[in-house]
Amino acid sequence: MSAVVVYVTAASREDALAIARTIVGERLAACANVSPAVDSIYWWEGELIQDTEASLILKTTEHRLPALIARVRAVHPYACPAIVAWRLCDGNPDYLSWIESETAPPPP
Repeated sequence: MSAVVVYVTAASREDALAIARTIVGERLAACANVSPAVDSIYWWEGELIQDTEASLILKTTEHRLPALIARVRAVHPYACPAIVAWRLCDGNPDYLSWIESETAPPPP
């Protein structure tokens, strides 16, 4: 199994939706879920920050992960976007197969 879930935060719902459309449109992920508001507390440049951000969950495969990370970094407005991935150990085989097929590179 090579399915991966990727978590990304963005400054707004609109930013998260734009990132999601790019990533899914380019078949770097099979699906994206956008949650419009999460409270984030973090250190940035020596200051403790509390913000409302949007969160984005992307479903992809291990072989597409490097390209997905590079593309999110390219289109994300943050200087250092949160992009973290978890390998899935199990799940609905039909859904995991769907992720695989939707992210497969097009045939030559």
